[in-house]
Amino acid sequence: MEPLTFKEAQRQVDAWISQFKEGYFPPLLMLARLTEELGEVARVLAHRHGKKPKPGEAEGDLAEELADLLFVLISLANREGIDLEEAFRKAMEKYAKRDATRWSRP
Repeated sequence: MEPLTFKEAQRQVDAWISQFKEGYFPPLLMLARLTEELGEVARVLAHRHGKKPKPGEAEGDLAEELADLLFVLISLANREGIDLEEAFRKAMEKYAKRDATRWSRP
């Protein structure tokens, strides 16, 4: 199976959302959705690594929650006309320059 690029992920999300009359949510609603999905990621991690998970609460699926977060993030990028491949490339260049000597290498 071919690796999924950001461009293809953005195309798939757009195809999904475009089939509905309502289309993309407004930006502030997407921000709320991102926050909600991030909270679900936090719940899974707190359950896995925290000191006191709630009794009887299922751990949850971290991969599923991260994918949900990614879907909303891609939706926001699409709505705002952002090419995530280019944005990610620029971010990696920034980190490579800024943090090249920040941490110890093995």
